[in-house]
Amino acid sequence: MGKRRRVAERRKTGPAVLGGMIAVVVGGAGLGAYALYGVGAAADERDSGHKTVRTGPPTAAEVHTVTTRFLTAWQKGRVSEAAAATDDPSAATSLLTGYTKDAHLKDVTLTAGSATGAKVPFSVKATVSYQDLSKPLAYGSALTVVRRASDGKPLVDWHASVIHPDLGDGDTLVTGESGTPPIKALDREGAELTTAAYPSLGTVLDGLREKFGKTAGGKAGVELRVVRGKASKTAKLSDKTLVELSKGTPGTVRTTLSPTLQAAAERQVGKRPRASVVVMRPSTGEILAVANSGHGFNTAFQGSLAPGSTMKIITSTMLFEKKLVTPAASHPCPKTYKLAGWTFHNDADSEIKKGSFKLSFGASCNNAFINFAPKLSNSDLTKEAQQVYGLGLNNWAIGVPTFDGSVPVQSGAQMGASLIGQGGVRMNPLNMASVSATVESGVFRQPYLVSPSVDHRTVAKAARTMSSKTQSQLKEVMQYTAAYGTAAKAMAGLGPDYGAKTGSAEVDGQKKPNGWLTAYRGDLAAAGVVEAGGHGGDTAGPIVAALLKLGG
Repeated sequence: MGKRRRVAERRKTGPAVLGGMIAVVVGGAGLGAYALYGVGAAADERDSGHKTVRTGPPTAAEVHTVTTRFLTAWQKGRVSEAAAATDDPSAATSLLTGYTKDAHLKDVTLTAGSATGAKVPFSVKATVSYQDLSKPLAYGSALTVVRRASDGKPLVDWHASVIHPDLGDGDTLVTGESGTPPIKALDREGAELTTAAYPSLGTVLDGLREKFGKTAGGKAGVELRVVRGKASKTAKLSDKTLVELSKGTPGTVRTTLSPTLQAAAERQVGKRPRASVVVMRPSTGEILAVANSGHGFNTAFQGSLAPGSTMKIITSTMLFEKKLVTPAASHPCPKTYKLAGWTFHNDADSEIKKGSFKLSFGASCNNAFINFAPKLSNSDLTKEAQQVYGLGLNNWAIGVPTFDGSVPVQSGAQMGASLIGQGGVRMNPLNMASVSATVESGVFRQPYLVSPSVDHRTVAKAARTMSSKTQSQLKEVMQYTAAYGTAAKAMAGLGPDYGAKTGSAEVDGQKKPNGWLTAYRGDLAAAGVVEAGGHGGDTAGPIVAALLKLGG
């Protein structure tokens, strides 16, 4: 895309000791400064007649004092006192009360670690006790001390994640019969899928249980789990089991995942931080692999990221259908292009003075696409994405939660930016793997992880199918890109029945762009992204190519 409080109170008693685990230790000089500040502040208030509100980061002494007060009260079950040490006593009271009442956690021991600035890590040990069942629980969390804006008083910055790192605001901890029986998820060959073998599948297995647990024939057990609140459900996060006190009887759910490709996908994303990939079969829509470097959020299925130049596949589909250009047509790519007050640049300020549209596609030259904007209506790209590629309608039913892409109607420079996958356009590897799959087969087939025949759910359909001529043109430019363009290095040796498109998406405040590659080879399609990785051909490219090679 184009460049372009209240005053801190002096402590009257000795420092608190938390169950022998946390001791407040402040050197003499530090304590003297703390005491002197309290006296000075009081004198200032008497002289001026109004309060002095302290600003700036909390001091080390303040961080230590607040942390000790909060953790001591929490450990001893003094909910009101602990909540009063936070900047949201109401929310803190509710969750801390539920910690004992609903989650059935007792014998809590909290141990603070060394502070880094205002952030303090701490460990938690407790016992989950429900009826005649009990199990130990241990985990790590952290809190941050901030100043209340109204009076400068240092307090714990309250979020549900302080109680447990898997909690989002509005979520709760509950122990009891799960309500949703466990499931045993199987790969396409009938072997069990576990997070021990496939760490990326934690969120997927949670989603499968939520969707199929009640219908797969299992019986619920007793467990401590995270129950999602409204905000988390809006973000399509599933409930999460933390401790299983008694095993239920699992039902069985067979998935479309390939054990070979899944294992390889896990290895490939593990080579780079913040990487995600999806592999699918264009002829059926079956998802064969899904993997993420980070295992706490399924970016591959639920991410919402600008896809950069991989979006040019959809843009080119629209241009070919409108007969605005052909692959061989002469179409220059100027170094800069002005649209609605914006000046768009190509990567490295490159240009193609004389060349075909196919050459510009293969080189991913931005302005060869943006300069079509005056010939387009604001809704053209949105309609193309929805009607041909099934994107942006929020109606995919793959078996677990997904984000189905977004191509909003935009105008002016933002519409121009959308043509190259910036502006308001948002996708994830699942969406972009589906785009390549649609090009390869000529028909949109909604991806799925569990066969629709299992629960007779309705899968998404595209309103129309691209013509055979348009499909041929798309394959021509994508094959050229894979053989000679920006994807050539990554896709070397995988031809001739292949095609690819790279992408680099700029993100505000990020030094390097997100790198994308989407491609097909025979009856396989895949897409990957490496966040803050740089150019797609160098980052996501090797991940995708390795999986296409293995699958072939």
